[in-house]
Amino acid sequence: MMQKLLGAKEYPAFLASYDHPFHAGLRVNQTKINPDDFSNRVPFSVRSVPWVDNGFFCDADGQASHHPWYYGGLYYIQEPSAMTPASLLPVEPGDRVLDLCAAPGGKATELAAKLMGRGFLLANDVSASRAKGLLRNLERFGIANMAVCSEKPEKLLTRFPGYFDKILVDAPCSGEGMFRRRPDMAEDWKERGPSYYSAIQKELILQAADMLRPGGCMLYSTCTFSPVENEGTVEWLLENRSDFELIPTRWYEGFSHGIGACHHAVRIFPHRMEGEGHFAALLRKSPKDSGDGTGHRPQFTGERGDSTGILPGAAADFLAALQKPSFLTGQGQWRLQENRVYYLSDGQMGSVRLRFLRTGLLFGEMKKNRFEPSQALALALRAEEYPHVLNFAPEDGRVIRYLKGETVAPVKTSCTSGWMLVCAGGFPLGWGKMHNGMLKNKYDAGWRML
Repeated sequence: MMQKLLGAKEYPAFLASYDHPFHAGLRVNQTKINPDDFSNRVPFSVRSVPWVDNGFFCDADGQASHHPWYYGGLYYIQEPSAMTPASLLPVEPGDRVLDLCAAPGGKATELAAKLMGRGFLLANDVSASRAKGLLRNLERFGIANMAVCSEKPEKLLTRFPGYFDKILVDAPCSGEGMFRRRPDMAEDWKERGPSYYSAIQKELILQAADMLRPGGCMLYSTCTFSPVENEGTVEWLLENRSDFELIPTRWYEGFSHGIGACHHAVRIFPHRMEGEGHFAALLRKSPKDSGDGTGHRPQFTGERGDSTGILPGAAADFLAALQKPSFLTGQGQWRLQENRVYYLSDGQMGSVRLRFLRTGLLFGEMKKNRFEPSQALALALRAEEYPHVLNFAPEDGRVIRYLKGETVAPVKTSCTSGWMLVCAGGFPLGWGKMHNGMLKNKYDAGWRML
């Protein structure tokens, strides 16, 4: 198949690429730091990914995954070609975005970051266990305007017909493009090849299409070379939804065009670019489908939950100490559920009868009459938004001890008791409590460095 796809002259170069190591990478969280500042401050070697503005190549020695800033959500470790789909979907602040097959969160974190705190992201994965990892990655990135659920797409469609401005369908696939990096996927391919996944993809892309608003954009992507799973799925959509068209996207030298009628689609081959195999196609839904030519934004069909409107006293006192602008506008909703306090930003959905792991930001938890701020809140804050900050240099050994859940001492600070926002190089990591010159560790056990 690959020889036919590439031609006899180019096929040997493709085969030779499998004797070379794969390229490791990371993608910077631009809600926390801009790429230039990151590259100037990070202590390990990085090199820009030419086709992704906030992407970097890095060494595959694990240094990036053990730096405190990884735990502070400043970047996500991601193979460079896998950064492409989210970079090509034109998400803008204020959009309502769906990532239909979102776990573990590599693309969802970028989509959410592109919103810059406005609009919201619904990140879904049918696997509840994988959705838990997805939630953690979004919370580590400091994302508040999001919801994470674990539902079948057909059920989402009943609640969100024609609702989203932008949709990403990074479909399950045979994984041919990842064989160099993940040789075990070649064994899986023998049991479940392109024909198996093609049927799933055709169903997913139609369900996603019906959740896109008129005038909205959808990006379909896979990490396989298979024309059946790539162009075949896009052509299936175009045959069954006449209001869709395939449109050009941002181009980079080294990208390859799709086959036949899918010329505007992007293909990435490992012998042409410093990445693994990937496919991406950007599609637009005609605005005329709205009936009035405006491409209007319909509401979702579900129950809106009412805000409690009143925070428990201890939670309200903690909130009063914060200087986070989004909390001070009064446009969001505060909700108390089973002693947990949540914040839903303006325009976010309320209660909808779906299997949600999280809706909005978990602000903290009431324990009797005490309030304990959440790990997610710490990552959603900037250091200047909380009055009591303990800032370590990233290379300070106490940072690693903190991330491993240990008590940190001695600590010199003017605040002798109460909650401290622990930072590394000015970027929040989590909470601790001062007591007699020691920092009692409140870093969430499930997030700790192993």
